[in-house]
Amino acid sequence: MPFSFPAFKRKMLLGTIAAAALTAPLATSVQAADFKFAGPLDAYTLDPHAVSNTLIFAVLANVYEPLVRRNAEQKIEPALATEWKQTDDTTWEFTLRQGVKFSNGNPFTADDVVFSLTRGQAGGIKANLNSIASIEKVDDYKIRIRTRAVNPILPNQITNWYIMDKEWAEANGAVQPGAANNATETFANRNAMGTGPYVIKERDPGVKTVFATNSGWWDKKAGNIDNATFFVIPNPSTRVSALISGEVDLIDGVPPQDAERIDKADGLHVKAGPDLRTIYVQPDVARDSLIFGSEKAKNPFKELKVRQAMELAIDTGAIQKRIMRNYSVPVGLPIGKEINGFDPELGAPVKPDVDKAKELMKEAGYENGFSVTLDCTNDRFMNDEATCLAVAASLARINIKVEPRAQATSRWATQVNPPEYNTSLAMLGYSPATYDAHIFLTSIAATRDPKSGLGAFNIGGYSNPEVDKLIAAIGKETDQGKRTDLIQQAFKLIKADVGFIPLHQLNILWGVKDNVTVVQPADLAYPLRYFAVK
Repeated sequence: MPFSFPAFKRKMLLGTIAAAALTAPLATSVQAADFKFAGPLDAYTLDPHAVSNTLIFAVLANVYEPLVRRNAEQKIEPALATEWKQTDDTTWEFTLRQGVKFSNGNPFTADDVVFSLTRGQAGGIKANLNSIASIEKVDDYKIRIRTRAVNPILPNQITNWYIMDKEWAEANGAVQPGAANNATETFANRNAMGTGPYVIKERDPGVKTVFATNSGWWDKKAGNIDNATFFVIPNPSTRVSALISGEVDLIDGVPPQDAERIDKADGLHVKAGPDLRTIYVQPDVARDSLIFGSEKAKNPFKELKVRQAMELAIDTGAIQKRIMRNYSVPVGLPIGKEINGFDPELGAPVKPDVDKAKELMKEAGYENGFSVTLDCTNDRFMNDEATCLAVAASLARINIKVEPRAQATSRWATQVNPPEYNTSLAMLGYSPATYDAHIFLTSIAATRDPKSGLGAFNIGGYSNPEVDKLIAAIGKETDQGKRTDLIQQAFKLIKADVGFIPLHQLNILWGVKDNVTVVQPADLAYPLRYFAVK
């Protein structure tokens, strides 16, 4: 029975954080088309500077634009900047594109770029912009950025820094960004004003977002999508039914168990490609006791041997086969193989060894184990709740009694995201949008520093001064060989500390009608400008 979209109205959902599986985009030689697609989650805010969040970036990339963007092959290319150059070790000059207008008709100038940096550095994306010390308007169409130290990859780091209309933000009381945990709201949470290929025509948070072509866009689309509607369908079975019944043209988040069914259906196929996102478990090593667990006098996760035991007890190969149906790849690092800096030797998955894990628990003084709550999502990424349950079952073998707390991402993030970090053990996922390991290190592995934004999403409070020194050195190293070596030194320390317990790198699974041509980037975006319906 066909589903009814309004029936899925619910509270807003949060979407939380190299190679791509691509189909060549079509030239626009076919008639303009309408397009309907669906996914399990909504972008919980339209504010481009509120939070560094993969799904929010995926939605807003159709409306807002950066100075530098990625093309269909995920290579860097000009967007709102036509060219850029490094004039000395810490100075970059960007020449801005002239004749660009925001969709309300306001001209795009350097004032908007300066405003967007100030706003972004005050918001949840400040870790992404941490290397920038200052920005200067040279003239209306040239800006000069100075970095805190030598930064050879600045263009890669700003592909998700979207430029907002300064005049529009001031007129609507949206000068300050919304909060990362959605605790505060501005006009920009529910409204958008960008220079991109589409505008948001209609918005019903948690239900649907309607995109319409921005007729004044400065560039040309490679596809033919004129209007697009994104529906939020949290239930996987209902999402699959919507595709099979023909009510949508594409679905994101195909359950692995339904992939064969879609492939066998007339006029449909599954498009699978690598996902930059890696799933890992992170224990709270910062607090002196478990806020959600049996140990109130001390925190067992501060013991290295306990963390080592946990890593040896979790059977990632079994999760790959039984839970993910081989649509994941076990990894030994919390970054995937497509990320610059990945070391295949360090990244090899840890082989489970329950006997050794039990010995370590005994040596650490926890032979009888303890209990703890594992905070997971149940709607954020592929089979997240099932993976959470599998992790709990694995840890039970070494007497760690895990109580999975699987929640909708909207609730989970309000609890776990900064500034609260209210968790003792969490299952997390992160997608380095720069395709470079440094953003993981600065956002996730660095010691938390609210002033600089370093470690903003280091949920468990991991801290190693030697890693921090390496992160600083990586940020200024211009020799790519030396830089890669520094990255691998940092991950060698992180791996030895077991501050993060990697599970697997996911695949992206889309169900697509055969008459639809898409580009499927590894950063989880929906680049509608490349999509076409025959």
